[in-house]
Amino acid sequence: MDYKDEEVRKAWELEQIELKKQLVTTNLFDWNLDDGSLKYVAGVDISFVKGNEVDACACLIILTWPELKVVHSSFEMVQLTLPYIPGFLAFREVNFLVKLLDKLKAEKPEIYPQLVFVDGNGYLHPRGFGLACHLGVLTGLPCIGVGKTLMYVDGLEIKGVKQKFKKECLKPGDYSLLVGESSQVWGAVSPIPSTPHHSLSHLHHSPFSPPPSP
Repeated sequence: MDYKDEEVRKAWELEQIELKKQLVTTNLFDWNLDDGSLKYVAGVDISFVKGNEVDACACLIILTWPELKVVHSSFEMVQLTLPYIPGFLAFREVNFLVKLLDKLKAEKPEIYPQLVFVDGNGYLHPRGFGLACHLGVLTGLPCIGVGKTLMYVDGLEIKGVKQKFKKECLKPGDYSLLVGESSQVWGAVSPIPSTPHHSLSHLHHSPFSPPPSP
């Protein structure tokens, strides 16, 4: 990382700190899994062209719940020109995801999602503000971060997480809680780490298989 990247990192860190003040970690939504009021869920992701770290495709998929029928898909080729700095993925990607959601809201508000699954971390993040947190604050939507890479936060490490997962997850639908050294519950693994974000409490790990009350 050269000095310019270090300057960018410091500026982004300050912005994360400010945005985190708007983070909501309680369950603030008007739907319930038991009464059929949850109608639409979304998945968002950005995938790079193979062998290219700039050209990418941003995508948004809307599904009905609980049928999981795809009712909308939108894609946009984008260029990620900002530098990738670990812990600051949102600054490269979030604006493209917001744009897709805003376009859907303007054109098809009747299927605007009530919950978004994000390819990235939530508050399982060095500063407790990953891509899912960032997107949720900017859009006001409840988000769940579904990360492919475990962040080393609060004593969590991949070997221990894998051992706990193998012991506790014996059949489809099982999950293992990500519990740090401080006893903080950071999310769940089943088998990809998922961490809640905006308008979702830390105990609402997944709308599909919520853990028992402590």
